Amino acid sequence: MQKRMLGNSNLEVSAIGLGCMSMSSGYGPPADKQAMISLIRTAVERGVTFFDTAQVYGPFTNEALVGDALSPVREQVVIATKFGFDLETGLSGGLDSRPETIKASVERSLKRLKVDTIDLLYQHRVDPNVPIEEVTGAVKELIQEGKVKHFGLSEAGAQTIRRAHAVQPVTAIQSEYSLWWREPETKLFPTLEELGIGFVPFSPLGKGFLTGKIDENTPFDSSDFRNSIPRFDREARRTNRAFVELLVGVAERKNATPAQIALAWLLAQKPWIVPIPGTTKLERLEENIAAAEVELTREDLSEIESGAVRLKPQGARYPESSERMVDR
Repeated sequence: MQKRMLGNSNLEVSAIGLGCMSMSSGYGPPADKQAMISLIRTAVERGVTFFDTAQVYGPFTNEALVGDALSPVREQVVIATKFGFDLETGLSGGLDSRPETIKASVERSLKRLKVDTIDLLYQHRVDPNVPIEEVTGAVKELIQEGKVKHFGLSEAGAQTIRRAHAVQPVTAIQSEYSLWWREPETKLFPTLEELGIGFVPFSPLGKGFLTGKIDENTPFDSSDFRNSIPRFDREARRTNRAFVELLVGVAERKNATPAQIALAWLLAQKPWIVPIPGTTKLERLEENIAAAEVELTREDLSEIESGAVRLKPQGARYPESSERMVDR
């Protein structure tokens, strides 16, 4: 597996990471724990060194899963997790990035992950009630104490990123980015390039849609969060198949899959981009990893770009309640 550096930091990771959320929550019932431990360890064997989790996934169970899976190979991997929600007082789930909450929650994350140091710690969502300077200051203290190595932000706006970076260098920003959600290109990339910050796209396959395996008739489990996403309404899915058809055209010529073209397209945008597709299936894991070997020519990229600019995704990417916590 090729390696990439996240911005100007010294944090080197595999060109494609593994998002672990779907193993425990979000896309239906949790997968079998032992099967997921095996899948994560197979990813390591295939060259993946970058693994993403969060306290809220489960909650807590995904961190424990990742900790159990990676403890035997700790020195070979980079583990990222996140803080920022009130999960300890009745699991209310509200935003909470007070310094005392951050420090207490990090202690618990360290135990669940079975590590002495968290490689990359993100604020999961910006908390409007706590100045970002206070949040960053708390993480800076954790870095000075050796409990955290690198600091990141998830779904933060450019001005918040600048304010945070002035207190403690930000290593990576994690936000949604794919062929059907390109807002970061204009809203974030100029700032990240200027400050030397890496970018970690989550949902790089459009929450599974860009794989081509989903159409307007695909049923979702009742606990699948895509049921609440406007972009996954039946009519929206029918319209949004145009993105898949664009990928299919290139994939057939490259002897690849639509998912591989979608990931290869992301990797071609900037050298400091590291997508983290998630999966619970071995065949999908191997498919995603192989995307790092797909080389898109200038002509391929031009074809994708000229096709994509004519398409407009139908439906919001989040329910309104979730969208209010983004780009602060």
